[in-house]
Amino acid sequence: VQEGIRCNAISPARVHTPLVDGYLAKHYPGQEEEMYDQLAKTQPIGRMAKPEEIAWMALYLCSDEASFITGSNFPIDGGFLNIST
Repeated sequence: VQEGIRCNAISPARVHTPLVDGYLAKHYPGQEEEMYDQLAKTQPIGRMAKPEEIAWMALYLCSDEASFITGSNFPIDGGFLNIST
């Protein structure tokens, strides 16, 4: 911190990216929509994150507005860590 370096982490859950679509197309041809729905439903919020939802957190952490934040982890997981068993 004395050198002006802050370190934070972003821990996203499933994010709907072209990687997900490619994986489903390769491993579940003809069942992509069904398998996507199954994966999305594993998130308590009922959907995967959008890439921009993760990007907004990264942008915030890089901004002057977050200058007092360091040593923190930010789970962007649609409530996954909050599931009680």
